[in-house]
Amino acid sequence: MQLAIPPTPRAVSLGQVPGALGRVGATVGIALVLVAAGSFAGRWLGQRLSAEREFFERAIEVTGFVTTMELPPVVEREGAVGKFSAVYVVGRGRHAASGLEVDAIAGEELARGAKVGLLVDPENVEHPREAQLARRRAGIVGFGQGGLMLGLLVGFAAVFWELRRAFRRELEPLRNGMLVWLTPPGELPKTRTELVFPAHYFREDVRVDVTARARPGRAPVRNGEKLLAAVVPSQPTWVRVIDEDLARTLRWYR
Repeated sequence: MQLAIPPTPRAVSLGQVPGALGRVGATVGIALVLVAAGSFAGRWLGQRLSAEREFFERAIEVTGFVTTMELPPVVEREGAVGKFSAVYVVGRGRHAASGLEVDAIAGEELARGAKVGLLVDPENVEHPREAQLARRRAGIVGFGQGGLMLGLLVGFAAVFWELRRAFRRELEPLRNGMLVWLTPPGELPKTRTELVFPAHYFREDVRVDVTARARPGRAPVRNGEKLLAAVVPSQPTWVRVIDEDLARTLRWYR
């Protein structure tokens, strides 16, 4: 058999590149998982934000009076919440509520009979919220939605970048890359993973140092001690070693 490599641009499809479709499929799978997870989280956050927005639009702030207070141990209060009961007046009605949450540090100042600000929805006066903690949590939820959207954008950008990188590193060298005879540093080791090693080739008597990639367990196309490789057009310091299996798949042998 002899090499008969067509001129550029060479007709090479992604399906002819061993393993490329699997990598692209995995990338697309990650994208679909991101979409599903983002859609679910976005729907949940949207409902939560909608409910929070409606609460704050209707809520009025009233003054309540603490009747009981339960706080966690002193060493555990940083970032924790306490629970208290309070009585308060909305309109002409007197109400009482228990199990209200308050920041544990702020709760240290709320003894029995102390005044406390409460947010009350006039349509649901039996479930007030401690004002400071409620407003702080609303900000965290809003920030969470923004963080989710940013995370999705970053995720899709990473998927797009990986697809672009796969096409540029898998197809472009075979379609449009310059083919060179590469000189490796010595005998290539046997490995089960992709092999990356320094090498060089000469072009018009000028030595060009590159980093080469070779598939594991494949015999490269050789010319004596030299290996056939395709230069990545967008990264001229990277080359892809052409193995015999790939050359047969691309019908570069006659």
